[in-house]
Amino acid sequence: MRRNGSPDDHQPTGRRIAGPRRGARRRAGALAAAAALVPALLATSACGGPADAASASADLTVMTWAPAGTGSADRPGMTALAEAVGREINAKGGLHGRKLRVLSCNEHNTSEGVTACARQAVDAHAIAVVGSYSQYGSGFVAMLERAGIPYLGGYGLSTPEFSSPLSYPVAGGTPALIAGSGRQLVEAGCKTVSLIRPDTRAGDTLVGYLDAALRPANIKLTDVKAPERSNDYTPIAQKAIGDDRNGNCVTVALGPEPTANLLDPFRRLGPKHTALASVIGSFQQSVVDSTGGDNGPLGGAYATGWFPAESSPVWDALRGTVRSYGAGDTAIDTADPGVQTTWVAYEVLRAAAARVDASKPLTAKTLRAVLDSGDPIETSGATPPLSWGMTNMLASADSPRLVNTSVTFQQVQGGRLVEQHKGFVDIRWVLAGGKPTA
Repeated sequence: MRRNGSPDDHQPTGRRIAGPRRGARRRAGALAAAAALVPALLATSACGGPADAASASADLTVMTWAPAGTGSADRPGMTALAEAVGREINAKGGLHGRKLRVLSCNEHNTSEGVTACARQAVDAHAIAVVGSYSQYGSGFVAMLERAGIPYLGGYGLSTPEFSSPLSYPVAGGTPALIAGSGRQLVEAGCKTVSLIRPDTRAGDTLVGYLDAALRPANIKLTDVKAPERSNDYTPIAQKAIGDDRNGNCVTVALGPEPTANLLDPFRRLGPKHTALASVIGSFQQSVVDSTGGDNGPLGGAYATGWFPAESSPVWDALRGTVRSYGAGDTAIDTADPGVQTTWVAYEVLRAAAARVDASKPLTAKTLRAVLDSGDPIETSGATPPLSWGMTNMLASADSPRLVNTSVTFQQVQGGRLVEQHKGFVDIRWVLAGGKPTA
């Protein structure tokens, strides 16, 4: 496992990577609320900030942060991939004709840790923070805004990531996943759905998204709160399974570690009629393999993701980068949604940098101008074309920056997570509080 400092030291250290190292009224109200944000968005988007002072520097600097050495929240593959992408970009001539310096930072899964990472990005005059992971948006978003640094492709764990005018998310975060899971279970013919989710304030918000997805189909929702840490999830599994009738479904929205702990009581209880579902990030292909594939509790399970299944050729370029520039780093799991998010974010960075006029320096400001232009950016099929122009904003006062409202439906078949529904499914209407589209 790669670390940047001790888990007990909340002052992350960066690593320098260069070259070879590194209803109608309701909807109208939501639209009005979103429109009210326009002046503030435009005002902030036009700001400069310390990051633009680096325009004369020989190298371009970006940062990627994620927790390491903390337990179940760890995402070391995200920073490891960022370093590999930096090596690849430099081997191919750099970014916008200049060498790219990738700083990685361990945010320790704490507000203090990510604040220290953000301060380091500001001090280094980073042109962007790319493909990062932190649940403490309030600890870094305001700091990046003051410095004019765009936050490109975060994992989507906190509300500020979907409201800050300098945030450019590439996926819909947990709201899109849980709403998508609801629509997937509607298609699967579920009659009742139990949601197993964390007993936290963040978990409370998931109930509303799932209910909005299920309500048009008159599906009963049971809210099952689960502790974030437990040695025995048997009572939770029993409550969710209930009387195990036909049409009973369970969707899990826990972290990877508690989800893994929950699967054992599911296996022991052996429900015969209850269908199991979850969101990518709670489990992935490696968990399917370790729990027995089709013969384990995840056999036939439904999964909602942001991106195509790991077996898709969409990820061939990612796999090629890891093979050629990953330096054998075993932390980089190409099936991990954090790694995939980082890859998509760096693809957007490359595409946006290529659109900056060659006569102009690539800075945080010129990068933001491209991202704010509204011109779609392709991600080679990993997502629909992405655009953060004003006309692309979600009609939501809380999450206007949640522009990618598409998810993928996958299922465990033959022991592999494969595409269960062809292409992307747009759930914008759920997230905007509207009605199903035709």
